[in-house]
Amino acid sequence: MTPLNFAFATAAEIRFGRGQAAKAAPAIAALGRRVLLVTGANAARADWLAEALEGAGCTLSRFAVPREPDVALIEAALLQARQTGAEVVVAIGGGAAVDAGKAIAALVPANRPMMDHLEVVGRGLPLEVPPLPFVAIPTTAGTGAEVTRNAVISVPDARRKVSLRDAKMLPRLAIVDPALTDGCPRSVTLASGLDAITQVIEPYLCTRANPLTDALCRDAIPKGLAALRTLMTGEDAVARDDMAWVSLCGGLALANAGLGVIHGLAGPLGGLSGASHGAICGALLPHGLAANARAVDEPHIAARIAEIRGWIASSLGGDPEGAFETLAIWSRQQGLPGLDAQGVSAEARAQAACDAATSSSMKANPVPLSAKQLGVIMEHAR
Repeated sequence: MTPLNFAFATAAEIRFGRGQAAKAAPAIAALGRRVLLVTGANAARADWLAEALEGAGCTLSRFAVPREPDVALIEAALLQARQTGAEVVVAIGGGAAVDAGKAIAALVPANRPMMDHLEVVGRGLPLEVPPLPFVAIPTTAGTGAEVTRNAVISVPDARRKVSLRDAKMLPRLAIVDPALTDGCPRSVTLASGLDAITQVIEPYLCTRANPLTDALCRDAIPKGLAALRTLMTGEDAVARDDMAWVSLCGGLALANAGLGVIHGLAGPLGGLSGASHGAICGALLPHGLAANARAVDEPHIAARIAEIRGWIASSLGGDPEGAFETLAIWSRQQGLPGLDAQGVSAEARAQAACDAATSSSMKANPVPLSAKQLGVIMEHAR
């Protein structure tokens, strides 16, 4: 076994299980009494948490995130947080709300402007001042952002989605309560679920995979495929629990190993088109896997790809050799739109094939892929 030489990054504390969110207020209040509560577009869905926090002695200011966060939205939130003297940031919602909350917590005390800290389009400088305490409470099973050390922010002027990244950005407390995902709309469940599955597949195949992330991914990949298949037929509490666990494992795995070509393309495509990150990942997943399978020449990666083929076939049916096509057909049958229907233009695809080369995710892909090969992946995902 290769000697381990890494620090396993995670939130300072993770609480997983049904009912955990209802018990969160005292732990949050212990971090600070002036709370900025970051929510999704429907802020009323967090009323129960606001009431619990006020009951625990907190003073609240609310900020809604109606879309994937961009520079202007984060700047508006920073102004509000500073004016209200926020001591702790709590985000409850999907990946967009959690990423926004993470960025806000990181930048409220910062001495430098945001662009100094953004990757690719900015200077990528580390944070000089520790972030405010941050608490993440996801309501979808997808990004695993509750345990990662980066926040994805759209920069419209550059037509890119880039990361604000620093080891100090890991949440102080992550509360993963699968009950908060119950009744999530079918289309959101599908797109976010495919993103979660992608985020346990790519770390399993990537060049920085290690025994700890392998342990997480090897269990989570078949669990996620089976749970998502079940949820496409109807509501199921056990499947919701499993998907929340898979999403959490994906966040831990990507933070400690890396991703690959699917996320390497999804970031640029999202910035160029405005399409949903999860839906883009879902559309790209089978074709990115097929491209890696065609290009791979290392036996241990080929063996892992064969395992993934087997898990897909076991969950969705068909022969393992045709598993990636099975996954593509199944996803479309469940209502996942292709890239064309998501508004991804030919111009965006061409630009993404170039931009992906500078993506941090591509650096861990198990095989190098040319711009032409990336173009083939996106062509098949249309």
